[in-house]
Amino acid sequence: MQPELVDTGKLQRDCEALLFVANEALSIKQIAKLTGAEESEVTVALQKIDEEFAHRGLVLREIAGGYRFASAPAARESVEAYLLPPKTNLSPAALETLAIVAYTQPCTKGEVEEIRGVSADSVIATLLDRRFLAEAGRKETPGRPMLYKTTPDFLEAFGLKRLDDLPPVDLDGAVPFELALPIPTLPKTPAADQPVDAPEALDEESEPEEMESQPSAV
Repeated sequence: MQPELVDTGKLQRDCEALLFVANEALSIKQIAKLTGAEESEVTVALQKIDEEFAHRGLVLREIAGGYRFASAPAARESVEAYLLPPKTNLSPAALETLAIVAYTQPCTKGEVEEIRGVSADSVIATLLDRRFLAEAGRKETPGRPMLYKTTPDFLEAFGLKRLDDLPPVDLDGAVPFELALPIPTLPKTPAADQPVDAPEALDEESEPEEMESQPSAV
């Protein structure tokens, strides 16, 4: 690469333009290939962009194995006021399903339903439509059910660079687990696929006194 591309800031401008028009995170390797620069030079350019945009409305984020522009946290209120339609919200059932897939992927709809205790048809369809989940082939068992996995859109939505960044949880089958995913949720109301009394119904050995005291704890 010619030295003037770095010296005149052309490489930095090219990087900024690519990050602006890209609809996904771009890796250093991809940017180097698109600009004809060395990967080390792209790294330096990205560092400069990160510094210069640190206090602007757009910031550089490293996410899902690459880099992309995102709105600054300080501008969150204004951005949400413009971009936050009802569809942006995920129901508690959708968050539960997404957490199960994130920690057990690839997994089948039946495996999700076995953990949740209710049908997951509509919830998985919603998560597929939102591109948080994707099909991952078929499981080599009778019936060959479809397998599901999370997507780069899932990583981006929850601010994760990679799946290894998920908070650790105890996946002991005897201990229920919850994952606090940072997306606004709809008010929790009884739904056809999420009976209110499901947790109590599954715990047949619970003492009556404990079941009666649970509502007051909430």
